[in-house]
Amino acid sequence: MRPFRIAVPQADIDDLHRRLDATRWPDEVPGTGWDRGVPLSYLRELARYWRTGFDWRAAEARLNRYPQYVTGIDGSTVHFLHVRSPEPDALPLIVTHGWPGSVAEFLRVIGPLTDPRRHGGRPEDAFHLVVPSLPGYGFSGRIRDAGWDVRRVAKAWAELMERLGYTRYLAQGGDWGMPVSLELGLAAPERVAGVHVNMFAAFPPADASLADLDARDRSRLEFAAHFEQDGAGWRKIQSTRPQTLAYALTDSPAGQLAWITEKFREWSAAKEFPEEAIDRDTLLTNVSVYWFTATAGSSAQLYYESNHLDADFLRTWGGPWPLSAPVGVAVFPADAVRPVRHFAEAALPTLTHWTECERGGHFAALEQPELLVSDVRAFARALR
Repeated sequence: MRPFRIAVPQADIDDLHRRLDATRWPDEVPGTGWDRGVPLSYLRELARYWRTGFDWRAAEARLNRYPQYVTGIDGSTVHFLHVRSPEPDALPLIVTHGWPGSVAEFLRVIGPLTDPRRHGGRPEDAFHLVVPSLPGYGFSGRIRDAGWDVRRVAKAWAELMERLGYTRYLAQGGDWGMPVSLELGLAAPERVAGVHVNMFAAFPPADASLADLDARDRSRLEFAAHFEQDGAGWRKIQSTRPQTLAYALTDSPAGQLAWITEKFREWSAAKEFPEEAIDRDTLLTNVSVYWFTATAGSSAQLYYESNHLDADFLRTWGGPWPLSAPVGVAVFPADAVRPVRHFAEAALPTLTHWTECERGGHFAALEQPELLVSDVRAFARALR
């Protein structure tokens, strides 16, 4: 394991600025708002701010406040933050992001999770925190071979935690971090004491009766059907033709900006603009991580690999998950995935903790860090 510090060359920042200045903008159908994608006027203004107002060096410094390392696992480089708590009895916790996220998602929760005494919490709720970048994402760099699906990532996380000397720990995640964390519970059942997720895709069992669902649950099923019809385009492209998409996103910062910004708006609690839920500098920090590391294409490969898994795994992913560890689920009402508890209980036989949060969306650590921290603490108390 080697210490790592983020240091984007100035030449790369200058190149970003040059490309933004030279953007060739498309036209748009007037009066369509966000219905057909990110509006031209909004993206031009956001790109202008990225060029003239956003300070990457300040964002870089915020990330570099925390100890970071890289190590080789299974032929790929893994970058991770490792923040040990000052509390000697802290419980290790590995937190996994998804797409279009990065380790930058978790900057607002690192302090409260590792040092609750300084953040209005109880010292007995402290965690030693490990926050890796998924292989092919961000500072983990590009993947070197095929086959990096969620199972392989989970096995890499088990190896990472073993190298760090953690023999008993919790796993937490949303988006891709959800199946990775659950798979980690299967890969290292003797070490994973519990799995907490802030997103869970619960499919109705074949014999499910929908007549008994209340109005909220029926609404969630209707939302899921609409989302699959209208909001799943990104997944279908990245699951089938990630390489073709990679050329556009790796060459055009405006393209990369639009591809990610759309999801921060659609999957968050924002009503009109993403910064209603997630501030602009935080959004651009995340976009910049993808841009400067040129990992738009390699990050999309996780979709392709996980879309081409064997049938046995796909049946497991739909449930029931054969976990021995307790599972906790936090549901944020504006998330892109809104599970029905009855179906989740069938898919997760070891489900012991369920929280319906009052507000927030897909990017819980960014939108509602206090709610996420509180729920992780509550889930972990019975497992310490």
